[in-house]
Amino acid sequence: MAETKTVKLHNRSEKPDNIVLKEHKVAQDCAKLEEQFPKFMRGYFAYLRSNVLPMTRLSYLRDVRFFCQYLIEHTGLTDADEISEITIDDFKRIKARDINEFIDYCRQYTVEKDDEIIVYENSNKTLARKKSSLSVLFKQLYREERLDKNITDGFDPIRVQKATEREIKALQDDEVMIMLDAVSVGTHLTPKERQFWEKTKKRDKAILILFLTYGLRLFELQQLNVSSFNFNRGEFKIYRKRAKETVMPLNKSVTEVVTDYIENERMPDEKIVEGHEDALFLSLQGKRLTERQIRDLVKKYTSIGLATSRKAGYSPHKLRATAATSLIGRGNSIYDVQALLDHEQVTTTQLYAGHKMNVKRDLVKDMEWELERKGNK
Repeated sequence: MAETKTVKLHNRSEKPDNIVLKEHKVAQDCAKLEEQFPKFMRGYFAYLRSNVLPMTRLSYLRDVRFFCQYLIEHTGLTDADEISEITIDDFKRIKARDINEFIDYCRQYTVEKDDEIIVYENSNKTLARKKSSLSVLFKQLYREERLDKNITDGFDPIRVQKATEREIKALQDDEVMIMLDAVSVGTHLTPKERQFWEKTKKRDKAILILFLTYGLRLFELQQLNVSSFNFNRGEFKIYRKRAKETVMPLNKSVTEVVTDYIENERMPDEKIVEGHEDALFLSLQGKRLTERQIRDLVKKYTSIGLATSRKAGYSPHKLRATAATSLIGRGNSIYDVQALLDHEQVTTTQLYAGHKMNVKRDLVKDMEWELERKGNK
């Protein structure tokens, strides 16, 4: 069994070490996947490296691996026992209808593990990504003249709900205040939750305020460092998609909660696990909080604001929507909000401008029915 080698960083860029290490981890995961595929797909790998975001590249490779495994286990299109043994001649036998059958299979399928059967069900959005993964693969093989025909025109369309058709979920101002009250004084928490809250309330409050003020993406907040903040200059740095560095201004409330956490609750350096010393938000074990841990604490506090179960709480992305609707509702320019949230298209920001949180409630309130007939006059 091969020994796991220690990763040492020699970073002479301006990026923080944790950003470089995260990019390295994604690249390594992609490289490990690519090793499992036949060599005729190398051009596809090169195309992905040059044209899609790292996490999208990773998702595409996982989709193609799943498709290849499907070819082996559920079709007669290949005699291969391993993915690496699939040949270009096998791919030449694949028709558009075979891809359509695969996508239909992906809607819902089962996997048997030990003494249980796991049922997997995918949304149309996920199916559309799988179709895109394969479309790019087959188009690339056609461009390289490895395939004689471009079969992608025969792929069935998948209707994905348009952004304008979706119900925008965001907290209302009164729900935000209930949530912040909970994280500030511990209301509506279970006895077990209060035990953790006593140790993490300043950290949790700083996380929520950062999400609500800037509409940060989950990975943007999770990768924040202590060194990201320059309180003298009143600003902090975040790294967005494609590791794009952005400087954000600090306001009073954010400065207050972040400094309160750093000075009065954050674990002392000598107790922090090696390699996590600069991480802003730490777990009780002295490690950088994971995206899952942040997601869970956001669901907990938003569920209190919404007066619902913990499972029905909102994700960090809904706090991003809350920041957008709140900023626009306060009369800020759509273009300024677009810049703050890093939307590539202003049409995305306009969705929040058209969202009136209370319109349905007001309509229903004005449509009361008389439930009991009053006595005859």
